[in-house]
Amino acid sequence: MDPTSRDDPRLVDAVNSHTDLLLGTARSLDDAASPSLCVGWSRAHVLSHLARNADGMAALVRAAVDGTGETMYTSDQARDADIDAGADRPLAELVADVEHSAAALAEALPRLGPEHHGIRLDRTPGVHLMRAARIPFLRLREVVYHHVDLDAGFTFVDVEPWLVRLFVADEEARLHETERHRALAADLLWRARGIRTERTP
Repeated sequence: MDPTSRDDPRLVDAVNSHTDLLLGTARSLDDAASPSLCVGWSRAHVLSHLARNADGMAALVRAAVDGTGETMYTSDQARDADIDAGADRPLAELVADVEHSAAALAEALPRLGPEHHGIRLDRTPGVHLMRAARIPFLRLREVVYHHVDLDAGFTFVDVEPWLVRLFVADEEARLHETERHRALAADLLWRARGIRTERTP
């Protein structure tokens, strides 16, 4: 069983506790315009993204529980535009946005039950993202990883060991899935066109 999609109450609790840690760091910043560890993004971009990510996750909860048909984002272009526009605001507004959007998501997450876990959810219309069971884990990953990206003293050393293990297992699973997809694509190219590709180590 995928440990990142179990009905594990620790994941929701960890979302809440790490959101509090993130907000504490965000409130302590003296400059949101400084570069983050995300290439091309300032700290303000990271905070703007976290707010819109919470909105998107809340939309996915509604899609799973209420059958609204909502996607996480209306389009990738709209997502990027919202992040860029939000990053121009003063730090206090950014922090308030992260806080309020996270609070709304915290109210929504407990609505997810085992009966919703297998429901397919889309990132943008027609682009599959995940099953509903993974919502808490994916939000937790966003909060923790982007907390580190703020480059303001919080690092993965500060993350609970069980969460570090969970993140590493998830990254390994994603890597293996990518390698499997590449192998299948190479095999298809051979079967369909007789073309062999060399796999790099």
